[in-house]
Amino acid sequence: MRLWLVERSYDTRNTVSLTYASTDGSAVYRRQASLDLLARSPATAAVDRDEADVEPVEDAQRRDRYATEASRMADDHDPDDEI
Repeated sequence: MRLWLVERSYDTRNTVSLTYASTDGSAVYRRQASLDLLARSPATAAVDRDEADVEPVEDAQRRDRYATEASRMADDHDPDDEI
């Protein structure tokens, strides 16, 4: 399943939380990585994950927001684009 980057947040421990979602907003995959790791292996516009690795998005507003952002990313970027 292809998922597109829809959110990125930083915390005080130099950790980045990346959220990828399907273009319909119904599925989400979250990943955390250190800034050092991302410097060596940057985040990409999309990732491919098995359905067993994703979670459903229950909240309708969040699902709509994820769908909008994932579709925009899919239109504007190649999956391997570094973001």
